[in-house]
Amino acid sequence: MINRYILHQHHEKISEKELYETYKIFFGTLVSESRLRIINLLREGKKNVSGIIAELEMNQTAVSHDLARLKRCGFVKSERNGPFIYYMLNDKTIKPLMGIIDKHMSEYCIHILHGIKGLGGKNGK
Repeated sequence: MINRYILHQHHEKISEKELYETYKIFFGTLVSESRLRIINLLREGKKNVSGIIAELEMNQTAVSHDLARLKRCGFVKSERNGPFIYYMLNDKTIKPLMGIIDKHMSEYCIHILHGIKGLGGKNGK
């Protein structure tokens, strides 16, 4: 079944295959550890590329590529302030979504990691 909200937002007809390709783009953006690290850093506030590079100890090329993907998918926004471009999380969608993801992970997923690492914990025998 095709999500009615997506259909409403896009007046053109979207197939079920296209819908799932779009899901793959969205979730594929979250698969990258480096993009997740950037997202979590930006939860603290806006940063420029130099700040991201310094705080995450990543190279400039990787940060630029990750920011381009995050921006293209609407995870981050940017604003120019003088010679610098600052990046921030999309406050409308991604910032609240990350809070929901954190809650879900702490309730349902962290025990899996503890089980893998032999740390025990809730259901992690």
